[in-house]
Amino acid sequence: MQISVNGKKKRVAAPAGRRLLDTLREDLGLTGTKEGCGEGECGACTVLIDGEAVNSCLVATCQAEGAEVVTVEGKTRRLEKLRKAFLERGAAQCGICTPGMLMAAAAIPDGASREEIREALAGNLCRCTGYMKIYEAVEAVVRNR
Repeated sequence: MQISVNGKKKRVAAPAGRRLLDTLREDLGLTGTKEGCGEGECGACTVLIDGEAVNSCLVATCQAEGAEVVTVEGKTRRLEKLRKAFLERGAAQCGICTPGMLMAAAAIPDGASREEIREALAGNLCRCTGYMKIYEAVEAVVRNR
């Protein structure tokens, strides 16, 4: 099957039911996407599929066929701005949740309020920061500050 990942067409031989997370990490070497819980509860494995934030541990690779998948390794203007904001504001700590936070944030529309940002990131758990620096970093990007 063929999937598009970070703007490049990739041919993968994924058995039925193979998680997109495993295909990305093991078959394509894109290890930026992390596995936290493996149950869709922590958000560490968040990627974008056609612009929508999804938990890649809950998606079969075959579901991404014909779609555009973007991982934290992707080179988009929004991701570059988010990476910079996370660094400048100390929003990244241990690094386990950071890729998922970045990807969930990349799907937040411009102009979102603090409450909308909180809601959009609610499925991404972090044990290190207390979330305020993350919210501030995301808000700086989506509100163009």
